Amino acid sequence: MYFTPAELGASDLAGRTAVVIDVLRATSTLVEALANGARSVFPAQTTDEAVRLAQALGREDVLLCGERRGLKIPGFDLGNSPREFTAERVAGKVLVMSTTNGTPALAACAGAKRVLVASLLNLGAVVEELAAAGEDVEIVCAGREKRFALEDALCAGMIAAGLRSRLGRAPRTNDAAFVALALARRAAGQPERWLARSAGGRQLREIGLGEDVAYCAAVDRHAVLPRLKERQVSL
Repeated sequence: MYFTPAELGASDLAGRTAVVIDVLRATSTLVEALANGARSVFPAQTTDEAVRLAQALGREDVLLCGERRGLKIPGFDLGNSPREFTAERVAGKVLVMSTTNGTPALAACAGAKRVLVASLLNLGAVVEELAAAGEDVEIVCAGREKRFALEDALCAGMIAAGLRSRLGRAPRTNDAAFVALALARRAAGQPERWLARSAGGRQLREIGLGEDVAYCAAVDRHAVLPRLKERQVSL
């Protein structure tokens, strides 16, 4: 387990499944968008990259999505609030998305054998897939501006705890996983409270997007499992 992508070494993900988490909000939004019928999502690391990719794909069925400092990028169609990604807006569309933390984290994990997208919204689906596959797994938290993010660590710990319960034994852990498991035990049954206390949760309230915190705290809202493959995230 890694609390930020910056902790990854060159070969840490080789031959392994990577599970990428950005609870507030990129992976929550990816899950919501695909559950509501989006065809696929192309993650982009920069605004310019997103614009170029959208133009290359053709704008008729493509939506530009993303945020900087939590707010929708000027000129983009959607921001990074999962509440925006309704079936009416995204069904049948291809999305190009650039966010501060989440899309760079996905790019950092591109060398893994498989890359799965996780959030609280699809927690159970992630746990079931990992338990059934029986593969070597590394959970990678996006963090917040290259630093530890409480909400991502909590989700990571809940995934690890779910795996332990599902398998009937403790999964292989490092110090980060040990801490994340302890956090999950401490926050049991109260994810919204802990997300609201995080720096990311406080920032969302300050910019008028506090409702996103409760939305992203809804455990198992969807039974979908997005995967990153050939530069795009899809089901």
